[in-house]
Amino acid sequence: MPGTRKLGRTTDSRLAMLRGMVTFLLEKGRIETTVTRAKEVRTMAEKMITIAKEPTLANKRLVFAFLTKESVAKKLFDEIAPAYAERKGGYTHIIKIGARRGDAAEMAIIELVK
Repeated sequence: MPGTRKLGRTTDSRLAMLRGMVTFLLEKGRIETTVTRAKEVRTMAEKMITIAKEPTLANKRLVFAFLTKESVAKKLFDEIAPAYAERKGGYTHIIKIGARRGDAAEMAIIELVK
């Protein structure tokens, strides 16, 4: 069930981290993180893209309230969401890249599908 991973953080800290990671993913197109964080970021990013596909005032307010950069929210409505107009989901994919050297955490790259 999405959204049930606590990631070893308090609720406020976890939501702030996820907001930042989703913003960075939509800005850059791909990020490298742990597998569990990537799975959480995927659910949030796909919800934002789905909301942005219909650019009503209410949807714009939802997206602007969640993302941390206004320029990324504008990019989401102007470039990213129209590119996925025909897709019904699956806007991102996760590629596992092995263990991190320091603590052997399973790492992954999450990126937007072309």
